[in-house]
Amino acid sequence: MHFPVELPDHILALASQWSVRPEDMEEFHTRGRGHGGQKINKSTNCVELTHHPTGLTVRHQEHRGLLQNRIEAYALLIEKIAAYRNQEAHEQHEREYREAHPEGWARTKDGKEHMLHEKRHQAAKKDRRTEGDASPQDPAIGNERP
Repeated sequence: MHFPVELPDHILALASQWSVRPEDMEEFHTRGRGHGGQKINKSTNCVELTHHPTGLTVRHQEHRGLLQNRIEAYALLIEKIAAYRNQEAHEQHEREYREAHPEGWARTKDGKEHMLHEKRHQAAKKDRRTEGDASPQDPAIGNERP
């Protein structure tokens, strides 16, 4: 894989891992816009890259020079493609899991019995609390409530 600009090693490794080819990208250079005055407005320093297979686009204009913007735009686009494909792979794995396990996550019989026992225990504790509130005397103190 030979990109038109020199990219860091970790970006090249990411590109080879996700099979990002430079032939699938289209590059446009446009004039910059925004703050910076005459130098920004009259020079072609904005880079726009489009990856055709995924349809992802990156537009980058951080620096005054075109070369540094090209390097960073390619790095950003490759990282964006990797995140996009990683998300796709995760969603595919999740779809396959749901097809293989249509019942979802189920408790074991012992787990369900334990959960029901705990629920009954909590309900009994709450019932004891409300019974104490209804009595005119507080059993702990032995006095009438005001």
